[in-house]
Amino acid sequence: MKRRRDKRRRYKRRMYTGTAILVIILIILIINGMGKRFVGREYFELSDEEITAEKPEIDVQLLDVNPYSRPGTETGKIKGIVVHYTANPGATAMQNRNYFQGLKDSHQTEASSHFIIGLEGEIVQCVPTWEVAYASNERNKDTVSIENCHPDESGNFTKETYQSLVQLTSWLCQKFELTEEDVIRHYDVTGKICPKQFVESEDTWERFRADIKAALENQK
Repeated sequence: MKRRRDKRRRYKRRMYTGTAILVIILIILIINGMGKRFVGREYFELSDEEITAEKPEIDVQLLDVNPYSRPGTETGKIKGIVVHYTANPGATAMQNRNYFQGLKDSHQTEASSHFIIGLEGEIVQCVPTWEVAYASNERNKDTVSIENCHPDESGNFTKETYQSLVQLTSWLCQKFELTEEDVIRHYDVTGKICPKQFVESEDTWERFRADIKAALENQK
C-alpha cells in the first residue's frame, strides 16, 4: 500500500514538473512573439517599441466599413508601400478623406487609401494597415497605400508633403521589415501616371528612394 502511495506521489511530482516546464516555455514564446501583431496569421507588423524610427504624427480618421471605400477585408503579409497622388489639385488631406467616406452613400466608385498626406505635411489615416484599401489594384492585398495632396496641376508635392512622405514611408518600411526597394509607384502596378511628379521625373523618384534608404540607415 505504501509503495503504491509513493508511486502516485512520484507520478504527481513528474506531472507538476512537466506542466511547470510547459508553462515556462509558453511564457518565453509569448514574450518573444509580442513584438509582432497577429502572430500565426499571414499579416504581421513590428510593435512601436521595436521600431527605432520616430513615429510621425498621424491623425486617425478611419472610414466607416462599407463596400465602396473600406470593405473590411484583411490584408496578407505586407510586401510593399505604394505611393500615389490625389489628382485633385489644392484639396486637403481631410477633404480627400471625406470624399472616400462619402462613397459609402454615393456609390460613385470604389476608392480609398490607408494614408493621405496633406499640403502642410499633415497625415490622415483612413484605413487600418491590416485591412485592404481600394488604391493599388491587384496589389491591394499586400501593400500599404499613401495618397499625397498637391497644390496645382503639375502634381508636384510641397516641401512639407515630401518631408512627411519620407518620414511616414521609412517608418512603415521598418514596421513591415521592408527596404526602399519595396517602395513603388502606382505607375509600377498599372502604368497609370501616378504619382505624376515621380513618373514624369525619374530622377525625382530615384532621389526619393535614396532619401528613404538614408532615413532607414539613420534609424539603425
